[in-house]
Amino acid sequence: MSVKSMICIVCPVGCHIDVDEQSLEVTGNRCPRGAVYGKKELTDPRRMLTTTVIINSHLQRRLPVKTTDDIPKGLLFKAMEEINKITVKVPVQSGDILLKNLLNTGVDIVSTMSLEI
Repeated sequence: MSVKSMICIVCPVGCHIDVDEQSLEVTGNRCPRGAVYGKKELTDPRRMLTTTVIINSHLQRRLPVKTTDDIPKGLLFKAMEEINKITVKVPVQSGDILLKNLLNTGVDIVSTMSLEI
């Protein structure tokens, strides 16, 4: 039996969980979310991506952005390559979609800050 040990990152508790790689049985979790996380982490690991993009503003040089949902962990570096091609023009509002359907994932890149001219 092969068991993968990890720390659950779903909530601040940070349970030390073990996941059986064959049956996907999770132990050590204090809540049901830990079981879901453990199974998902072994079968389809995903992450939210937060970063910054260039903005043409005299007030600041970078604009904070994030994905609207998690994306496959294996696409993070390719996603950053696409995001780094973006230059945003002011004005921009928090929640504005800056890049639709990132890498055909169905996930968008949105601004997390408003900035006026």
